Amino acid sequence: MNVPVRPRICVCVLLSGLALAVPLRQAQAGSFVVVDVRAQSEVSEISRLYVDDQLVATFSLDADHPQQMARIEIPAERVNHSYVLCGEITLRLADGRTEIHEVNGAGLLHHPDGHTLDALGSRNFTEFYLSDPEDPTVVERHAGRSSVCATPSS
Repeated sequence: MNVPVRPRICVCVLLSGLALAVPLRQAQAGSFVVVDVRAQSEVSEISRLYVDDQLVATFSLDADHPQQMARIEIPAERVNHSYVLCGEITLRLADGRTEIHEVNGAGLLHHPDGHTLDALGSRNFTEFYLSDPEDPTVVERHAGRSSVCATPSS
């Protein structure tokens, strides 16, 4: 990935008659895009995306809203970010019945700045993950379920 060179800004401080040049580092935030598209067998989907344990997007898909896109801002000082997908998806089965599956998937993003990631489900909508079809090294999928998605019990 090419990183543009940005000029540094200096602030001159006058202290007891001495001028000091103090470089200021401006943290340049990055971003990536996540696209979620309703599959043909989906009736609806509500899913939440957490990045670095923070809720950053909620996707709500149905027949009237078959696709949603979210731009996710990330801090400049980090290149790797954890992610978790949580929620539920309602599917229409071949016999006409509906079935609800829990969305629960996690992984690690490597240098996602500037990338477009797809939110996907596989294995009959039992595995959920992000993917970059242009660069598979961006997303590392983790097996198993995330405790972030655990529903509270009382």
